[in-house]
Amino acid sequence: MGAGPVKPAPGITRRRRPWRAMVLALAAIILVAAVGTYLTAPRPGGTMDPAATSPSGAHALVTLLRDGGVEVVVANTVADVERSARADSLLLVAQTHYLTDSSLLQRLAQAPGDLLLVEPTARARRALTPKLRITAAEQFASQPKCPLREANRAGKVHFGPSDAYQPRDDLEVVSCYGGALVRYRDAGRTVTVVGSSDFMTNGGLLKEGNAALAMNLAGDRPRVVWYAPHRVEGQTSEPGSLSDLIPTNVTWIVWQLWLVVLLVALWKGRRLGPLVAEEIPVVVRASETVEGRGRLYRSRRARDRAAEALRTATLQRLLPRLGIGPGTDPPAVVTTVARRSGADPEFVRYHLYGPPPATDQDLLHLARALDDIERQVTHS
Repeated sequence: MGAGPVKPAPGITRRRRPWRAMVLALAAIILVAAVGTYLTAPRPGGTMDPAATSPSGAHALVTLLRDGGVEVVVANTVADVERSARADSLLLVAQTHYLTDSSLLQRLAQAPGDLLLVEPTARARRALTPKLRITAAEQFASQPKCPLREANRAGKVHFGPSDAYQPRDDLEVVSCYGGALVRYRDAGRTVTVVGSSDFMTNGGLLKEGNAALAMNLAGDRPRVVWYAPHRVEGQTSEPGSLSDLIPTNVTWIVWQLWLVVLLVALWKGRRLGPLVAEEIPVVVRASETVEGRGRLYRSRRARDRAAEALRTATLQRLLPRLGIGPGTDPPAVVTTVARRSGADPEFVRYHLYGPPPATDQDLLHLARALDDIERQVTHS
């Protein structure tokens, strides 16, 4: 007589099923977490980017304007501005530290319609609002104290670090918030200048009357041409990421490797003992050290030393990534950084080896530009 099929012992079956269920549950958790992270991740973008949902973006303000019936036209180039601007529209210009070409600034100055200039650099201010001069920067969080209707409806506004403006000659200027917001008429157009963009960003709209002032200024006309460049015009597009180099059929292999690494980590983690607590005699937060050093620079108006420290730190992080020695000549460094990041060589040279900033606001623009250069090199 032949023997029948051998059945596994009940104990063995019971021991295998929990492991199979645990692996399936862990894989499901990882998949749900990945999908949730993708769906809820903020859309990236620079400062005043109308599509960015990060704290420095302006997606919330653009959405509020469109819900209020204002037509918002996003312009990516000066040519787009010239095609979209009309006599009854408002031209909003921000991120002017990317406007390094004087001819582009002259073309913006000749565009029709009213002008709202946000946090301009010294070069942009001279080209677009030559009748204004800058005064000392302050911390603004006050009442408008001016007859401007848009400011009085908003009330108290928190600008953050901001420049202040005054007229050069006998120009009639409406000055609000200690000069952080000015408005005047010039050649049949209304020109409005604000010394900070923080109150218009996603992270600043909820402070004080920031949202009201931002909507009142940007929604003053039924059509807004929004121009906030995030690279020098003519610069190549953003370099591809590492994930673009991975073939499609390799994606599942990568996910399986991550799952194996996680399972091994859980297995090894069970063998570790408890952590040993050790008291630290003094705890000094890095943010406090940086803030204290920044206050010392600001109290002594040492913008040149602050800019040199920023540029030196950026080069110390960039040169090892690019395989360049510390004694390399600046032209070679500029060429390598521009080729690696796809940025304009003049833009790279100006921010890495250019003159020291003239104002605190220009120092802030320099820090943002250096951060953009380092981010583009890192992600290239």
